[in-house]
Amino acid sequence: MRFLFPSIDLRGGKVVRLLRGDYDQQTTYGVSAAEQAQAYADAGATWVHLVDLDGARAGRVKHLREIREVAAIPGIRLEVGGGVRDEAAIDALLSVGVERVILGTAAIERWSWFEGLMSNPGYRDKLVLGLDAKAGHAAVSGWEQTSERTALGLARAVSDWPLAAIVYTDVATDGTLAGPNLEATAEIAAATAVPVVSSGGVGTLDDLKRLAELPLQGAIVGRALYEDRFTVAEGVAAYEGEASGG
Repeated sequence: MRFLFPSIDLRGGKVVRLLRGDYDQQTTYGVSAAEQAQAYADAGATWVHLVDLDGARAGRVKHLREIREVAAIPGIRLEVGGGVRDEAAIDALLSVGVERVILGTAAIERWSWFEGLMSNPGYRDKLVLGLDAKAGHAAVSGWEQTSERTALGLARAVSDWPLAAIVYTDVATDGTLAGPNLEATAEIAAATAVPVVSSGGVGTLDDLKRLAELPLQGAIVGRALYEDRFTVAEGVAAYEGEASGG
């Protein structure tokens, strides 16, 4: 079963998009997170991928009220990342109805702590490794820094962990509409037993159809929807409805 994950990026309480993760290249959209998520639900999406951009920079969740409003929408399953640095943040998000919590910077920079979370039965299949890559290396702190660890190596390291998923983003493609990095995404999916969700670069329905040929759990789409390259309903049909894939 595959799922399309329409995305919502929040900054300053507003729905925005960044080009290649650059905070100086921002487009702001005139809807609230809840309004955007409701539109996604009405169009047939069952998941929403939400990123707290201010949280990613500040190191703490900054949009809990908006996240709670989205999580309350009937029929929507919500995964959230950005600023999750400790168990308190994880627990706060789960308590307001978030189904999956994404850890990126904290997981990579505090690996022993992250690994220790796997022994908590309450977190089983609730945590997601946010694996953002720049030239093959893990990007952290809102994509403003790069780790020495490779994305491929990290995917292999968690292969037998009880994670809900790995969200893999090629930062070079994010927000560009130029197409996903299919080769790198396929390598990540092949390297781990953890379900992989692709993020970054989708600009056309053909991009989604190509992603549907890979053994992925899902595909995240953002800017293409905001710029009306295709509708959520069309995206769901193209990605979830195509034969093959994982």
